[in-house]
Amino acid sequence: MSHNKLSRRELIAGTGAAAIGAALAQLGGGIISKVEAKVETNKWPWPYEKLSPEKTAELAYNEWYRIFCGGAVISSIFGQLREKIGEPYKSFPIDAFIFLEGGIGGWGTICGSNAGANIVTNLIIGPRTSGSEDGALMGSEILQWYSEASMPVYLPKNPRITSELPKTTSNSPLCHVSVGKWMQAANKPLGSPERKDRCARVTASVAYHVAELLNDWKDGKYKTKGPKPAGMYNIQTQNNCTDCHGANVPMPPK
Repeated sequence: MSHNKLSRRELIAGTGAAAIGAALAQLGGGIISKVEAKVETNKWPWPYEKLSPEKTAELAYNEWYRIFCGGAVISSIFGQLREKIGEPYKSFPIDAFIFLEGGIGGWGTICGSNAGANIVTNLIIGPRTSGSEDGALMGSEILQWYSEASMPVYLPKNPRITSELPKTTSNSPLCHVSVGKWMQAANKPLGSPERKDRCARVTASVAYHVAELLNDWKDGKYKTKGPKPAGMYNIQTQNNCTDCHGANVPMPPK
């Protein structure tokens, strides 16, 4: 057989090798894409594009009825950034943060909307090791704002409860205190539609404010409003311990 002719067996073998090579190239490309996506997801801080606070609040309000306070704040912002930016937001498991409901697993600790807000600000603005504490400080500022605001601040365009809901000031970032004071003022039980809608509106209020602060940060206009509480009291604390504690408030050593 001459060198410039191929046998039937050689031709089949060559064709098979080419097909396998093409398949491996496609597979390899998929593997590379997945690796690149993983690397991109692992980068911190994450990119940000400005969002409409109004749209963000509306998304958070409706998402509360699906994944509750913390998950709704995250979803209202990261869901939009999935569309605007893509990765790493597409890989972020938003629904996993449903556990923030009721002050984390129903224990009434930090309000889930505050926890969700802190997850958002720290992923977008960055870690302490980057030479800036803005992510943590913005989160702290949101807790302070939440504590001082007459909640709920935001009124949805199409609220599920059309009757007027009372507003209360928690003086605390805690779910137990915030919800408890409102239930007392409204004379409504925990399982009432009014209490649920109140928490959905509070979640929307937090999401709106987070979007405002992040937009200012993106424009280079953001300046934090102060240090974290540990810098003021020399112990990790909020400033209204007596709402929950009596004579046994933990004090730092002198």
